[in-house]
Amino acid sequence: MQLIDQHTKRIMEGCKERARAAGLRFSDETLEYIVTNRDMLELSPKVMIPTLYDFWVHDVEVLKEKGRYELYPHNPYETVINTRPPISFYNDNNPDWLNVMIFYHVLAHIDFFQNNQFFRHTWEYDLTGQALADKRLIARLRSEKGRWVDYVIEFARGADNLVGYYDELAALDRPPATHQARRRDFYFDHFLQSVKRVRTADYIKEIERYNASMTGYGELGDDNFFAEVMKRYPEFEVMFHKHLEERAPGRPDLLRFLMEHSPFLNRDENKWMLAVIEIVRKTSIYFQPQIRTKIMNEGWASYWHERLFMEDQRISGHEVDFARVHAGVTSLPRVGLNPYALGMRLFQQLEEGAERGRYTFEFQRLRDAAARERYDAATGKGREFIFQVREHLSDFLFINSYVDQEFINRHRLFVAGKRLNQQRMVWEYYVKSRSADDYRRMLLDLLYHPPAISIDRQKSADGALYLYHRFEDKPLVQEFIGNTMLGIEFLWGGKVLLETSEVVAPPPREGYGGAKVEEEVVYWRRVVYTMENRKLTKANL
Repeated sequence: MQLIDQHTKRIMEGCKERARAAGLRFSDETLEYIVTNRDMLELSPKVMIPTLYDFWVHDVEVLKEKGRYELYPHNPYETVINTRPPISFYNDNNPDWLNVMIFYHVLAHIDFFQNNQFFRHTWEYDLTGQALADKRLIARLRSEKGRWVDYVIEFARGADNLVGYYDELAALDRPPATHQARRRDFYFDHFLQSVKRVRTADYIKEIERYNASMTGYGELGDDNFFAEVMKRYPEFEVMFHKHLEERAPGRPDLLRFLMEHSPFLNRDENKWMLAVIEIVRKTSIYFQPQIRTKIMNEGWASYWHERLFMEDQRISGHEVDFARVHAGVTSLPRVGLNPYALGMRLFQQLEEGAERGRYTFEFQRLRDAAARERYDAATGKGREFIFQVREHLSDFLFINSYVDQEFINRHRLFVAGKRLNQQRMVWEYYVKSRSADDYRRMLLDLLYHPPAISIDRQKSADGALYLYHRFEDKPLVQEFIGNTMLGIEFLWGGKVLLETSEVVAPPPREGYGGAKVEEEVVYWRRVVYTMENRKLTKANL
């Protein structure tokens, strides 16, 4: 692995000038390395971070990728990582025209990393430097503790998809809560709704009374309002102070909760494990936004490499070569999902729609199909609109907001079904639906969506840890439950229980003539898994 030569670096600097002129924003300093395919295979399991800590799974992944490469040789065009400065890796045999295209793609990725709000917890964080310090710490602990370090890493990685990414993100912009704010939140969010269960009309009257008090009395408005509350509800003050005493500080995720409350981890002889778990946790949180913005990120980069490449005079004579490579990257498959293709076409449609004013209230009010087709306000704000989308959305919001029937019809998209041809004994794919709702639902089901698991402190009695799975019509993968709970039991140092939902057989129903009828309705039942002394049991609730 080595830095690109000066000739190639001048090409990159020229691409930076043109990208900035088009509106992209990114840091001045970037590092570009030339790597071989073997280097790519060895870096991929470490998420392309050369300084990431060593772990045996990385070696297994390298061997697996080498075997796959021998069967299916391929040339990866580029990889870029969100570091300070950004680091990108390139194949060692790219011609100059291809490097121009790839550099534009990379610069758009960097623009996305450094401006999308879902990455803002990474903006002041040097991952490569921190990863190197973490790697040295783990190497030192291995020399002292031996294989136990790898056990802790493996057990922590088994639950590292449960980290509180959104809580960490929200904390960056959350102002410190004052006593008045806590009292107000408790009164409106809990006391009126859960304790008194007031009617909606009375609830709205209380909000209006609070607003009138704040307007009429200024800084004393809060105290004036609650003086009246305590006349009406004498028990309020006592309940509020009890709430403050019982309220847990924040909503710690599972790994954070284990670090703070595990009796086993907080023994003096085991406190070294806390550092290892924190390394796994913060590394997972760092990469969470890349998982949640895959379609947007790749679509944004593909949109810009196409636009900027075609306007660059340096590629004259290589238009056909570009078309061939570009089509291979951004072609829409008939079955399956290509994030590059889907994201790029969505950004293109958004720009075109914003130029014509199709995201205004005036256009949304139109009901006549012909009038909607002719509508063109010529706003000139298409480019500005897609920059705002790039800044504020994730894949879920991007798809849920903008994959509409017009987009489906324009690109002839559909949801494919799969069935067995009984006569020929082959699987057949067919057009199952061309509805935007169905296609959107298919895309959302493909997105990264870790389970929502919280700690139930009331049921965590007698030294046990009770985990509650908030069911969202997606069951946990049963084959992973045992090993994951085994690791959590080790880190907790005692019994662990997990409440979740599983599919059960529907009750038998008799049809005409006493024949049993099979129902296609899915029935769910709450169950609880218990891991105690490395043995897993299950019981129905």
